[in-house]
Amino acid sequence: MIKFVKHLIAVLVIAVGTSHVATAASDLAKLSDGDKYESLAWPQLKKDYLKGGKVEFDKRIIVTGPDFAEDAMNVPVQFDATKLEKVGGGIEQIVVLVDRNPIKKVLVFEPNKVKAILSFRFKLEQSSPVRVAVQTKDKVWHVGHTWVEASGGGCTVNGASRNDGSWSKTLNEVSTRYFMSKNGDNIRLRTRVMHPMDTGLVAGVPAFHLEDLVLLDSQDKTWMRLQTFEPVSENPLFSFDLPSNAPVERLRLVGRDNNGNKLNSAVR
Repeated sequence: MIKFVKHLIAVLVIAVGTSHVATAASDLAKLSDGDKYESLAWPQLKKDYLKGGKVEFDKRIIVTGPDFAEDAMNVPVQFDATKLEKVGGGIEQIVVLVDRNPIKKVLVFEPNKVKAILSFRFKLEQSSPVRVAVQTKDKVWHVGHTWVEASGGGCTVNGASRNDGSWSKTLNEVSTRYFMSKNGDNIRLRTRVMHPMDTGLVAGVPAFHLEDLVLLDSQDKTWMRLQTFEPVSENPLFSFDLPSNAPVERLRLVGRDNNGNKLNSAVR
């Protein structure tokens, strides 16, 4: 009888403990607004950056990045939101956010005439979800994400060109290269802009970064626009996919940084 009572007590203790764990998990899910990663930063991110309209997680957005960022100052990420190009009247803008970075907004991408695909590199302060939020013209936000592990510190140290002083000699120089896809349907444009992209989080070094890049044709029609913020990596490297009939000989990249320095370069 004593053994039976002890066994019953043990079962009840386990049951109560399991109930508490389940309740805590349920509460965490509610606090994180149903986020897959149960990030408590997500509700505030949504409030601060995805204003107006419905917000929903969407598996049609493919976000890829490394499992572990070996270089926290140059974390490569690519997203593909082409499955949303005909949803809700088309894509209005794409916003990239990082939950645990001190500066959470990385960039805003308006695809216009290019594909809703972008490859880039950014600085990561610590392990974090990386969000890609696609706003369609019906004002719905579709959110995809991935998780990147990191040892950290990517936002709070100087880049190489700041350390050796070379940034001033190459500021806003542009290099580009085209690649044809295997099936001939798309042309990939890879472009690098030389800039230190200082976050302002290093003592004595104010924020200094590119803030606007626009791809124009000879008639000044916009093919894509990028708003870039401090977490974008030093000497930013971007890759876009253009349709095969793009006027590749008549495109140019124009832009400016937050100190008013401008760039205007033919794309070859």
